[in-house]
Formats: sequence, structure tokens, C-alpha cells
Amino acid sequence: MNAQELRDKTPDQLRDELASLKKEAFNLRFQQATGAMENTARMRSVRRDVARVKTILNEKAAAAASEA
Repeated sequence: MNAQELRDKTPDQLRDELASLKKEAFNLRFQQATGAMENTARMRSVRRDVARVKTILNEKAAAAASEA
């Protein structure tokens, strides 16, 4: 997922996306602990996607605050 796709979403959609990414990150950590993880690179991409979503949410919040 890229930043432009995220900027097109509403804050509620971004929060839902963030929740699902955090759930996926938890599941990946669990898989890593049990030794069942197949794709180790997925952890990195999920962490970066979480950071991307948080950044876009903060940008939208700052833009809304500056308008008010």
C-alpha cells in the first residue's frame, strides 16, 4: 500500500486499517515465537504500513486543527 492510497481514505477507514495491521503484526509475532513464520519480510512491511497509516492520520488531524 502506498501513501497516496491512504490519503484518499477517511480517518475512520484509516483507523480500521490501523487496527487490522496491528492485529496482523500481533499474529506475525506469535508465528515468529512459535517458529511457524514463513515470510519474515512481511513483519517489516507491516511495521512500515502501520507507521505510514499513523503518519497520514497525524497529517489529517493537523490539517483539521489548522482549519478550525
